[in-house]
Amino acid sequence: MENLIDDSAYPDLIAGLAVPDDAAVWRLDADRALVVTTDFFTPIVDDPYDYGAIAAANSLSDIYAMGGKPFMALNVSAFPPNLPTELLAKIILGGAEVAKEAGAVIVGGHTIQDKEPKYGLIALGFAHPDRILTKGGVQVGDLLLLSKPLGTGTITTAFMQDKAEKDHLENAVMWMRKLNADACDAALELNAHAATDVTGFSLMGHTWEMADASGLGFKIEFNRLPLMEGAAKYAHRGIFPGGAFDNKHYYQSHVEAAGSLTEGEELLLYDPQTSGGLLIAVNPENWAEAVRAGKYQDMLHKIGTAISKKKIIIK
Repeated sequence: MENLIDDSAYPDLIAGLAVPDDAAVWRLDADRALVVTTDFFTPIVDDPYDYGAIAAANSLSDIYAMGGKPFMALNVSAFPPNLPTELLAKIILGGAEVAKEAGAVIVGGHTIQDKEPKYGLIALGFAHPDRILTKGGVQVGDLLLLSKPLGTGTITTAFMQDKAEKDHLENAVMWMRKLNADACDAALELNAHAATDVTGFSLMGHTWEMADASGLGFKIEFNRLPLMEGAAKYAHRGIFPGGAFDNKHYYQSHVEAAGSLTEGEELLLYDPQTSGGLLIAVNPENWAEAVRAGKYQDMLHKIGTAISKKKIIIK
């Protein structure tokens, strides 16, 4: 098995199995690297078009997390034979239109029969080999920025339990359909030291991945965390998917949370996100320069700072 994950045997493999990241990256030449990833999941909303759009945005997010631009994708789908094919057509249409928005073309794919619908993309992108964003590389003192608010897990779970307000769900769908293209551009312009996207492992899980890969930790200010409309309300009522409790069980040993947090607030840190934002680590001087120029403050939220202690500290 060790030989199978020995990336050193492939000098053009920039990101592979040896140091796992958001996508695989292969150097094509001095100016181009190929970024390849895949993701798919079961429906989290009822509308098939929205489901397809969200799944596509989520799949493309890993390209942006590596500093790349999508250019081509393949559909990956499982569909129950007893459901009308019109539903599958709407799912694929939603995915195709989000891919088009990203500047990518869907050129085919594969569908199988299954008991529960599943949809996503195999996505390909290009990046400059010298400007690849990885989870490692964070430096002590870096600022940690987040590009989308949190709360998709608790809001979609409330929806599945018929407890979500319509406006809250619509707002969450809007965020989940939103591409991370602008956040990627910002990360590259800010010469980010590292980046990843926040998805199923929650804010804590993905922050810890960055910390672990960089050999340091983060101090995060809970009150600075952007939340989706309704997220705090449903969290206060204890409405979370099972994945939030799994994430807490797995990552809490790496986290020191302030005793003042309520149980719901703490679980928001472990709430699984779908098509979440980018986490970006940047030099504070670069961020200060951007702020003076009036750039990115409406998109990137400063939530914390990198510290030498290898721990996630929540204040």
